[in-house]
Amino acid sequence: MSAISALEQALENRWEALWARVFDKEPVELLDALRHECDSNAVVCSETLVVVPNAYDIELAAWVHDELTRRGSRVGQALTDSLMRHAERHGYAWAGPLTVHIARSPYVPNGRYRVASSVMPHVSAEGFQRAAR
Repeated sequence: MSAISALEQALENRWEALWARVFDKEPVELLDALRHECDSNAVVCSETLVVVPNAYDIELAAWVHDELTRRGSRVGQALTDSLMRHAERHGYAWAGPLTVHIARSPYVPNGRYRVASSVMPHVSAEGFQRAAR
C-alpha cells in the first residue's frame, strides 16, 4: 500500500469515526452497505477492467431520513464522495456518471435503510444539447 493510499484510508477511517460519534453509527453502516452493493455487483470485463453500477438508490426509514436531514448535513454528497474513493481504491470503472439518490420510504424492511444499484445509461452531452433546443 502506498503512502498516499494509506493516508487516504486513515482519513476515511477518521471520517467514519466522526460520523459514528455524531450520528450514532447509522451512516457508517450505510457506507458499508453502499460499498457492499458496489462490490457485489462488480463485473470483471477483462484483466484490467472491472465495471460497477453507477446509479445507487438509498431508501431510508422516515426517522433515519429526518435525523440525517434535520442537522442540515450533506449526507448525499458525503456518500457519493466515499463511494468514489472506494471505487478508486479498487480500480473500478463506473458504467456511467455516478449518482447516489437518497429517498424517504415507509417500506424499508429493516426499519433503517435499503440500498440498491443499477446501471443508468450514459447520456451524452449531444443529447442534452438537442433537448435544450
